[in-house]
Amino acid sequence: MPQNKHDTGDLLLGFLGGGMMAEAIIRGILGKKVLKPDSIYVCELLEHRREALSTFGVKTTDTASSMLERCNVVILAVKPDVVPLVLGQISSIKPKSQDHTLYVSICAGVTLEALCPPLEEKKMWVRVMPNQPCVVGEAASAFAMNERCSAKHRQIVNQLLGACGAVVEVPEKNLDAVTGLSGSGPAFVFMMIEAMTDAGVRKGLLRTVASKLAAQTVLGAAKMALEFPERHPAELRNRVESPGGTTIAGTVALESGGFRAAVINAVSQATDRSEELGKHK
Repeated sequence: MPQNKHDTGDLLLGFLGGGMMAEAIIRGILGKKVLKPDSIYVCELLEHRREALSTFGVKTTDTASSMLERCNVVILAVKPDVVPLVLGQISSIKPKSQDHTLYVSICAGVTLEALCPPLEEKKMWVRVMPNQPCVVGEAASAFAMNERCSAKHRQIVNQLLGACGAVVEVPEKNLDAVTGLSGSGPAFVFMMIEAMTDAGVRKGLLRTVASKLAAQTVLGAAKMALEFPERHPAELRNRVESPGGTTIAGTVALESGGFRAAVINAVSQATDRSEELGKHK
């Protein structure tokens, strides 16, 4: 193994689980040329998934031990109920081979304490909350690190996740709010696109035309908000609203329908549910 295991050129990335989120991250990493295919390993039990992932040029296996011993960054991309089994596999690796390994979990609701219990040997763990748009390279991801992680580990996480979209670091206590906002948020946006499409159809547009216009409108507005972060969203909205015009008539209708309150409540309710689910894990 290389002496400085986290130099970019020496990074060997392993995935425990080869589902769609793992594939999306691999696509981003390879697309942005963060790593070469022969630096990525995937452990996946399903043969058809191994075959699909091997088309990217990455190395695949159905056995975790060899991959865990080889890689210096390991991403857990399994369902939450499989995590205890996977943690057992990680613990079975000889300590000398994992002293410098960085472990990253994208498993929803699994806390850093659950990943690395206080009474067990401390490993370097990062907990990540990505969201579904990761599959199109536009993820909104947030992560929290345990106390063993360093600035170098932060750089690695930003580099890997940044290949798939936007990434921010937050205290772990805020990850439930992240789940409610960006984790559940795409569903809320899809509802808005659906409603805008229906409105267009109601007023005479073909559904295919209305759907395309609605989705592109959301995409364009989001891009403006990202590219002009110094401008409050209300300012950007005001720039569209002409005195006595069509847009102000529409925003008044949204206000009278409780639009903002409904969105705030949706994110708050999703956050509360995330907290509830976390208590039962």
